[in-house]
Amino acid sequence: MNSMTGFGSAQATNELGSVSIEIRSVNSRYLDLQFRLPDELRLAEMPLRQLLANTIIRGKVEIRGSYTRAQKDLTHALPESVLAQIDATYQHIKARLPDVAAPTFADVLSFSDAGKAPSDPQQWVELCMQAGKQAVEKLIETRQREGQRLVAVIAEQARELLDAVQGLKSGLPEIMAAQSEKLAMRLREAFDQACPNGLTQISGAEISERLAAQAGLFSLRADVAEELDRLTLHTTELQETIRAAGENHDQAGVKKGIGKRLDFLFQEMNREANTLGSKAVHIELTRTAIDLKLLIEQMREQIQNIE
Repeated sequence: MNSMTGFGSAQATNELGSVSIEIRSVNSRYLDLQFRLPDELRLAEMPLRQLLANTIIRGKVEIRGSYTRAQKDLTHALPESVLAQIDATYQHIKARLPDVAAPTFADVLSFSDAGKAPSDPQQWVELCMQAGKQAVEKLIETRQREGQRLVAVIAEQARELLDAVQGLKSGLPEIMAAQSEKLAMRLREAFDQACPNGLTQISGAEISERLAAQAGLFSLRADVAEELDRLTLHTTELQETIRAAGENHDQAGVKKGIGKRLDFLFQEMNREANTLGSKAVHIELTRTAIDLKLLIEQMREQIQNIE
């Protein structure tokens, strides 16, 4: 499982000169490629774009390129015929304009095109692709390392969440029994205050039956076992997805859109945690719901960088 954050750079050299390619990527919902290339390297944009599209699924990717022309050997770059032509031209101008300055070395090179590499942009494409492939490989390596760190963090948080859910499930019967008894006592007190002579008109057995029914309805409303079961299933699915992605990170079918899949899974987990909080009738339920929402939000923040 790869992160969307990474960096890679490489350089390729031949007789024309050298080309440097830098690739930076950050998180994004889609694949967003942005190129910063000089005009001489512009023809390499489409091959580089295709290379990245075949390698990266999601992320905002910035590709920067630069080049340096090779310094040619000037020993034989200025033949005598060229130098003679330059001297004759200078003498002719000086005869008419005595104060004219002699041509400098840079002027001579410019006049004769000496030391210049071919300017055809197509000749730089091969160099760009060599450097681009190496830069992409390094980018993938950094994204994989960052992804492994994110997976470790998410896996630890998932274990904490599962422990919290299991701990609450084990203590749920005692919590519900205590809360039902507490409600029954409050209902009886309220009944005695409202109808101090009520026993003359209604039997004690009927009173107990009605109180038990109300307590049962309360227990049914406050029963969170279903939400806890679904949280357990979602967390188990999260762990299995992470494990499968780690074992098959080279298979495109496994890693394709895994970040979006996990984000949807966290939405469902957050929905169950919200329901758990709305049903909370005990301080322990409230605390656990808050802890679960915090863990889920932390995992969602981490998953924003997963490809």
